[in-house]
Amino acid sequence: MNSSPQKFEDLSPTGNSGDGESLTVEQAIANLESADLGLRFYAAWWLGRFRICEADAVTGLIKALEDEADRTPEGGYPLRRNAARALGKLGDRQAVSPLIACLDCSDFYVREAAAQSLEMLGDPVCIPALIELLQVGLQGEELISQPDLSQPYEAILEALGALRATECIPLVKPFLEHPIELVQYAAARAMYQLTQEPVYGERLVKALAGEKLQLRRAVLADLGAIGYLPAADAIAETLAENSLKLISLKGLLEHEVNHTATNTLSDGAIKVINLMDSLL
Repeated sequence: MNSSPQKFEDLSPTGNSGDGESLTVEQAIANLESADLGLRFYAAWWLGRFRICEADAVTGLIKALEDEADRTPEGGYPLRRNAARALGKLGDRQAVSPLIACLDCSDFYVREAAAQSLEMLGDPVCIPALIELLQVGLQGEELISQPDLSQPYEAILEALGALRATECIPLVKPFLEHPIELVQYAAARAMYQLTQEPVYGERLVKALAGEKLQLRRAVLADLGAIGYLPAADAIAETLAENSLKLISLKGLLEHEVNHTATNTLSDGAIKVINLMDSLL
């Protein structure tokens, strides 16, 4: 969702799927210190893409979060962005504090990547910092009169939902009325995770009938992430790529299996499997 590339894909910096054959783990880690900024940028992406969890990789990526050399004319930090994204994929909680520090970075996309990775790492220690960013767009518990676009609200909302930060429900709810649809969907996703109230899942189901393919793709990802089982039929019938519908249904299936006490498949799980078969 939002300004990130397609949620369902893990693409190389050039926009193509990487096969990793041109680099070794040792080279990638060494390249994080290269004088060639392009090699450093690619190495950070590569280490995340292939989940290289070695200590030296984690250390090098954390160091890259403070890089000052790789700057765009607009003041962005491309290497920091890639490093922040990679650290979420590696799952090492050493990165939590450095990623929280990245939430203060001047680069919108570094803050976005940091929020997404903090969601992946799942440590609730980051919740106060995420709430602080969310409050930038609020006056009390209402959206400010001129909606703020300076923060990666979509990523922040998704992280707070995944972290089950129920204390921030009054702060999340106003974003259901945000002028950007993707932020609305992120708020609905978070509200469902925080309350388990079907009204928020149904709001996402309704959005599957929207006119814009990009938005339908985003909602498929949201429904898969929250495992909203009543959405199964609507997901299968959505006007979008079967591959994305299958990923969304897989999220529903995993959620159903993980939340079923018995060792047998529930009727809901069987239904989702049949829908997935029909899309193959």
